[in-house]
Amino acid sequence: MKLFFDFLPIVLFFVAYKFGGGDYTFNGVTYQLEGIYVATAVMIVVSLLQVCITWLLFRKVERAHLITLALVLVLGGLTLWLHNPDFIKWKPTAVNWLFALVFIGAYLFTDKSLLERMMADHIQLPAKIWTRLNLAWVAFFVLSGLVNLYVAFNFDEATWVNFKLFGMLGLTIVFVVAQSIYLAKHAVEVKK
Repeated sequence: MKLFFDFLPIVLFFVAYKFGGGDYTFNGVTYQLEGIYVATAVMIVVSLLQVCITWLLFRKVERAHLITLALVLVLGGLTLWLHNPDFIKWKPTAVNWLFALVFIGAYLFTDKSLLERMMADHIQLPAKIWTRLNLAWVAFFVLSGLVNLYVAFNFDEATWVNFKLFGMLGLTIVFVVAQSIYLAKHAVEVKK
């Protein structure tokens, strides 16, 4: 359920893009709305609601959601204000590269990698394995950001929207499965 809630803004962005564009009449005036701008507005609203609902239910919000919300507000807002979809196309890259910086920063400037901080209560690994996993996530985030830019600026908008949902999700699932297989070779479950 949490995974669905995390991906809800992306899913609704996709749905709004596919079905939200077209002509709308309000007070006798017809407006033509392009799907990318409808989708961007939906993503902004849903991301705000996601953070608010999480806060109301749990009295805390994950940093990843706050970072994503900030980027959605800035880049989505610029997309709508300047009527330029290039800004929203940069959002997945900005999020991925920011996460890469956080992972590498935690590794360089603290005594434990971010992954070790998140997972050490559940599994034990040698220090070199924690380092490899952390660096693999850094590489994944950097590569995902590059692939997003390639698709966003070398293919049409509809292809990028499809890639944003299905391609990025597919890449993430493949990476997590590969990492889980690697992890299974080295992990020892922590007994509580």
